Amino acid sequence: MTRWDPLKGSLDIATLENLYDGGKLSPVEVVEGVYRRIAQRGDDAVWIHVAPQAAAVELAKRLERRDPAELPLYGIPFAVKDNIDVAGMPTTAACPDFSYDPQRSAVAVERLEKAGAICIGKTNLDQFATGLNGTRSPYGSPRCVFDDRYISGGSSSGSGVAVGAGLVSFALGTDTGGSGRVPAGVNNIVGVKPTRGIVPTTGLVPNCRLLDCVSVFALTCEDATKVLGQMRGGAADPFDREDTDSEIEPQHGMRLRYGVIRADQREFFGDRQAEAQYAKAIERLKTLGEVVEIDFAPFAEAGRLMFDGPWVAERLQAVGDYVRAHPASVLPVTHAIILGAEKYSAVDAFAAEYRLRALKQKAQQTFARIDALVVPTVATIPTVAELEADPIGRNSVMGTYSYFVNLLDLAACAVPAGMRADGLPAGVTFIGPAMTDRFLARIGSIFHKVTGGLLGATGHPVVARETSAA
Repeated sequence: MTRWDPLKGSLDIATLENLYDGGKLSPVEVVEGVYRRIAQRGDDAVWIHVAPQAAAVELAKRLERRDPAELPLYGIPFAVKDNIDVAGMPTTAACPDFSYDPQRSAVAVERLEKAGAICIGKTNLDQFATGLNGTRSPYGSPRCVFDDRYISGGSSSGSGVAVGAGLVSFALGTDTGGSGRVPAGVNNIVGVKPTRGIVPTTGLVPNCRLLDCVSVFALTCEDATKVLGQMRGGAADPFDREDTDSEIEPQHGMRLRYGVIRADQREFFGDRQAEAQYAKAIERLKTLGEVVEIDFAPFAEAGRLMFDGPWVAERLQAVGDYVRAHPASVLPVTHAIILGAEKYSAVDAFAAEYRLRALKQKAQQTFARIDALVVPTVATIPTVAELEADPIGRNSVMGTYSYFVNLLDLAACAVPAGMRADGLPAGVTFIGPAMTDRFLARIGSIFHKVTGGLLGATGHPVVARETSAA
């Protein structure tokens, strides 16, 4: 095995583990390499706060005195979206005046650090996690790792770019309406949105507490699953739930049924290349199992309830008092979205909940005849200029295939689906009922390996497919 390059060597967890096990690499070398990469990229708007290099190196040195076999994430560098608490670093939610210094880290972060992972810093986001595009931050706008004319996706913008650019091995995001999946689709990486409640949200600045999830960005499904495995499990938070996800995996020769959107219901807003890539993904799925066209209308209607309905009032409940009291501290678009929820009544909320119950029933009927629903992760990728010209409309387009997932209590795994002719990435998301997280990651991994290509924009190839199980 060639020596790991501190500026270009792969940071995927499997590679680092093999090098650590073979004594060919140390956590200190990895940490020093990460800081060199961050410096090399310069002001890319990815970070809101970076830990002092000396402190990260000292932590790596202490790890080197430990037995790696006792630490599942030994020496693995990661980043955290800056609406999740990390002790010793400020939490801003991309609003400088909102900043506070947490006394302890979020439960999810504590578990990762206990497993040996090293937090490098806090990443940029759409302010108060309000947006799916990555341009709504006073700290700047991260850009797509393949073309800086295009948005990074949000709201977990900095986390998606940090992984796609090869600055860290994995990053935590959050996901209410797609923030843990959209940046994955835009930056050619994996984004896992777990079942609501199986990862504690204690230590997360709330957005919509009934829907919020801590998500994982990684280079491979295996890496994301490993990270998720360290975070999952209740922590006495009232929004936690019992984790009943099974270890069931698709077996060799199993022909799974993949649900895809009916041809007449596919919407790409004029983006022919995105449309073509979804068609290619469907053809690839046909080599792995049976493809079944489904009626997407109930899912689309549920998605519209997310931000065109009273659920936005939960965002008002979370940060509305701050926004009202500090209007000059909040971006105008964020201010308008959050306070716009004041128009909804309790009657509106109940009516929407009743409609959602009916849509859930229809979704359950769909999943009774398929093993997973496969949708485009994003319908199109706008330029920053296009987004700024139409910040509300273009942002809504980004959630076309993601808004409905948490409302319908589903799990999701976004994976790369190849590169478009214009050099931008395409992605698909595997979606299933609650507690199918491991299963979705496994079939997502199989699809990713069949697709091939590179990990993010790192230049490192996807590992060749090892099995024909599907």
